[in-house]
Amino acid sequence: MTNYTFTAAAAAALTAATLGLAAPALAAPTAVSAEDTISQLEAEGNRVVVTRQSSAPLDEATVVNLTTGPDIWKRVWDANFDDQHLTRTGNVIYLTVK
Repeated sequence: MTNYTFTAAAAAALTAATLGLAAPALAAPTAVSAEDTISQLEAEGNRVVVTRQSSAPLDEATVVNLTTGPDIWKRVWDANFDDQHLTRTGNVIYLTVK
């Protein structure tokens, strides 16, 4: 019985640690159309990849799903122009519109 209790406690701790370290979900912008959402995401430095589920124009389409992909990194010179640093400039955003 003690071995089972220890195993259950270890599994619960591992699950809590995994969920606690999960990346926060990116909230969908509160734009009126898919076109506005794309513009807003690109203005924030993101690269947007659009998948269409209909032939509706983007200004009439709605966002069905938004998924965050990998980070986008850029090399930037420091103030003295003697060293470069990697700076995160945004994410790849996969957007599904309908």
